[in-house]
Amino acid sequence: MSCSVHDISDIERRGVPGVFVSTVHFADAVTAQSESLGFDAASVLTSHPIQDRTDDEMTALADAAFDDLVRALEA
Repeated sequence: MSCSVHDISDIERRGVPGVFVSTVHFADAVTAQSESLGFDAASVLTSHPIQDRTDDEMTALADAAFDDLVRALEA
C-alpha cells in the first residue's frame, strides 16, 4: 500500500497518530507536500532505493527505522 502526506494528514485529523515513511530520495517531496497542506507531517526517511532489496534487507531497514518511528509517534 502506498500513501501520501495527504493521507497521513487525514489520518491525524481523525485522531489516529501517523508517520510518513519514505526514502531519502523523496525528502523534498515530503517537505513540499507538508508545506502545501500546512501540516507538519511526522516522517521517517530510509535509504534509497528499496525496490530491488531482498526480504532480509527490507527487514533490516525496518528494524533500523523502528526506534525513529516510535519517537515520531510519541512526539
